[in-house]
This record gives sequence, structure tokens and C-alpha cells, in this order.
Amino acid sequence: MSKHALAVILLLALTGALFLAGLAYVSYRHPRLATPLIVALTGGGALAAALATLVAVR
Repeated sequence: MSKHALAVILLLALTGALFLAGLAYVSYRHPRLATPLIVALTGGGALAAALATLVAVR
């Protein structure tokens, strides 16, 4: 893999982590939406699946 591809994957992972943190924060502030832990874990699983797909395609 080139350095650019690794940088893009790293940026996607960091963006995903920020998105998960925001999701957990919103669900914590509004408990009716969902349990924060379940929302964060579901988002983390989706992020991991997306990253695994990107790496496998390369």
C-alpha cells in the first residue's frame, strides 16, 4: 500500500472515531434515543467492517 492510501485509511478511522464519540454524546444527553454503550458499539462495529472491507480490497 502506498503512503497516501494508509493516510486516507487513518483519516477515515479518526473521522469515524469522532463520529462515534458524537453519537455516544447525543445518546447520553437524550437517553430516550438509545443506550450510549450499545450505540457506540454498533457504530464501532460498522466502522470496523468498513475499514476491513477497504483493507481487503487493497
